[in-house]
Amino acid sequence: MPIVTYVCPEGELEQVEVPVGTSIMKAAVSHGIESIVGDCGGSASCATCHVYVESHLDKLPPKSDNEEEMLGDAASEVLPNSRLGCQVVMSDDLASLVVRVAPEQW
Repeated sequence: MPIVTYVCPEGELEQVEVPVGTSIMKAAVSHGIESIVGDCGGSASCATCHVYVESHLDKLPPKSDNEEEMLGDAASEVLPNSRLGCQVVMSDDLASLVVRVAPEQW
């Protein structure tokens, strides 16, 4: 099963096995990674799962207009590698994905 490494704001690393087809937000929340809130439950209607994709960025589909709009409301700085974790769905191509969790989610 593919593994995602979450670099939390405090610096600790959390490695989680994420089934193919599962968003990295859902995986983080279900594994108790508290720095990802996922307030909307994955419907891309908030920005409380904001992450910075540190690897495999070129393997992700482009951001939708809705994702871009929600990132505009993010509490942390939006960078070119910013994504909503609920919109990053695990695939075999993303095995060993590394994401840095944005420091502010609210």
